[in-house]
Amino acid sequence: MQFYYGQQMPLRILDEAEFWKEQEREHTVVIRVALSNLEHKYVDALKEWEQALGKTHQIVVSYVETVVRNTVVYEQLQQQVIQLIAFCLDESMKFIELCRQIKTNSVAAKDNMIAQTVLDHIIRESEYFIGIARTILYGNNPSWGHHT
Repeated sequence: MQFYYGQQMPLRILDEAEFWKEQEREHTVVIRVALSNLEHKYVDALKEWEQALGKTHQIVVSYVETVVRNTVVYEQLQQQVIQLIAFCLDESMKFIELCRQIKTNSVAAKDNMIAQTVLDHIIRESEYFIGIARTILYGNNPSWGHHT
């Protein structure tokens, strides 16, 4: 992945977050369908996560629209994008934790190889987004070319 996009960097970051938040939202459904006998507490938690991830996705979409409409991405907007990406990273880490709890503690998942494989895949995908987000937040990225 290329990390130099100049003034388009906020849009590139937001595109990644938009894609991965929608993926994670869809994964809450995949887990519920794949583990038809999943305990109610996990089903309820996944439904809550579906709503939360959907909300985050909508926030990211609204930022995409804001960035697209601005010919120059001002420093304040850049900082808001960075804060949003940090929130998305943290949210993904918490979602992974729920997936690991299900994988380890759920009777429906513990001895089910298909469930284990599905959960491992979902965890790896969220970890991929976390890697991207960390590179964006903590990597040595060129300036986004802000104007004051």
